[in-house]
Amino acid sequence: MTKHFPIKTLIDLAQNDVDAAAKQLGRAQRERGDVEAQLESLVRYRDEYHANFSASAQAGMPAGSWRNFQAFIDTLDAAIEQQRRLLATATSRVEAAKPEWQRQKQKLGSYEVLQARGEAEQARVVARREQRDADEHAAKMLRMRQQNLN
Repeated sequence: MTKHFPIKTLIDLAQNDVDAAAKQLGRAQRERGDVEAQLESLVRYRDEYHANFSASAQAGMPAGSWRNFQAFIDTLDAAIEQQRRLLATATSRVEAAKPEWQRQKQKLGSYEVLQARGEAEQARVVARREQRDADEHAAKMLRMRQQNLN
């Protein structure tokens, strides 16, 4: 008969904490991925725009168009720099979430070790009881046999 150890409740709570920490880490990683993809998109757009503008500027360009181009590139560069800062912040969130998840996993593992030790002790107690019962039964059978011989 399996006995419910009180530590099972702690294990369930710790598992909930691990799940919550894993969700938080996953959310932070997804957000970082989104920010990184957006940064890559901005850089790619800037490079393509610059290449297209440079190709068309080879034929000659009025000064006003050149100023507009430079202002737009400056705006893109500012957006890229802001996205890089967001990426650094998102990376920090991922790095902050990892130790919490690891700590929760370690706590759960500790409880599981304690549960395994308790179950092993319970199994030893049951085995000793069964051995004692078997020994008593064998001794009883031996006594009965001896009484029948007399």
